[in-house]
Amino acid sequence: MTQPPTNSVVVHGGATGFAQDIRVGAHRLQADEPTGADGTDTGPSPYDFLLAALGSCTSMTLRMYADRKQWPLQGVTVHLHHEKIHAEDCAECETRVGRIDHIERRIELAGPLEDSQRQRLLEIARMCPVHRTLKAEIQITTTLV
Repeated sequence: MTQPPTNSVVVHGGATGFAQDIRVGAHRLQADEPTGADGTDTGPSPYDFLLAALGSCTSMTLRMYADRKQWPLQGVTVHLHHEKIHAEDCAECETRVGRIDHIERRIELAGPLEDSQRQRLLEIARMCPVHRTLKAEIQITTTLV
């Protein structure tokens, strides 16, 4: 059997329940559903991990850009919320029936930044790699092993 790529993620679920053991290189994580969704709340939900990926990528991207520009960015805090909304309630959406995913991302920038720098960092946030992946067409290939 060939070895998985070094950037691969391995997720294992047991015979019962929703708790999942996750291996990412040398890191070990746990995922689960909240108790209200028949889980045991032993870890973040899959959507929590999705938001964490977007938030951490956003913060890292802004840090890298500000460092490159030598701007006085002292910290970044990203607040995220995910919900399903009715498509008819979304003015900017192409889909008009059913539900769509909506992610609200609010970014706090700490430091003595000029208004123009803050606006540029907001633009840069939309260019973080995870944001771009989520907005792009995604192909997922699934096979049984």
